[in-house]
Amino acid sequence: MFRSLLFIPGNNERFLKKSTNLRPDILCFDLEDSVSSDEKEIARTLVARHLASQEEDMESSNYVRINSLDSGLVDGDLERVVIKGLDGIVIPKVSNSEEVIQIIHKIDAIVSKRDLSPRIGIVPSIETAKGVINASSIASVHENVVALVFGVFDYLYDMNIDAEYDDHMSYNYARSKLPVDAKAAGIDALDGIWQKVNDIDGLIKDAVNAKKLGYSGKTLIHPSHINPVHDIFKPTKKQIEWAKKVLDALHDSFEKGSTRGAILLDGKMIDAVHYKQAKAVLNAAKQ
Repeated sequence: MFRSLLFIPGNNERFLKKSTNLRPDILCFDLEDSVSSDEKEIARTLVARHLASQEEDMESSNYVRINSLDSGLVDGDLERVVIKGLDGIVIPKVSNSEEVIQIIHKIDAIVSKRDLSPRIGIVPSIETAKGVINASSIASVHENVVALVFGVFDYLYDMNIDAEYDDHMSYNYARSKLPVDAKAAGIDALDGIWQKVNDIDGLIKDAVNAKKLGYSGKTLIHPSHINPVHDIFKPTKKQIEWAKKVLDALHDSFEKGSTRGAILLDGKMIDAVHYKQAKAVLNAAKQ
């Protein structure tokens, strides 16, 4: 499920502990924007420790937003957080598909060295004009790319647009293009954050607009935004039907201890990741 991705500052131990009781679809522990340069190493340590302590049956997936490629911090970030308990990586400020491949190769080397699950989800964040133009190739560059994120504020900065966030015309083209590119690649798209934390009515209107554009959900910066966003991005009939088929197909493998792993369903390979997603869809539908 990609209804909600909640950013948690990686250098805040109290927030990390509290996040265990939250239920967004994705908990994204941040090493980038919310962490000052002098606390990057502290954040790596706290996030790695938190990931290692997580139980396997948690409802939320655990992602980490690393620093951008041009920061010089990516190798250090990945060495610390690509461990058991990690489900995916959010890559900020992606401008082209080659940047995604570079990071996937780095992750693959660590995964192989540590004998981890080979499927680490990759979510490129599109935050620049170049990223918007190249979003289609970014979305389809590798099978581990599972979603795109629209980083609206960095996009406005890159475009030298000084506008209120509510002025949708300032970023309407970019916001509209991303879910189309994502859908064409068979993946999801997550809309940008709603910055006005206490304006829940504004959040709801913004999320409704995002859904009309084809987004699967939104990125969030406050726990109070989780339930309103989940109410809007409810599982569709098509998603529920898919989830039932996946559970039926993989039930023996994951509930009865069968030796079967990944299998073919409707022409596509499905495995443990899809099984977890299917259970999340049906749980959300019941709720």
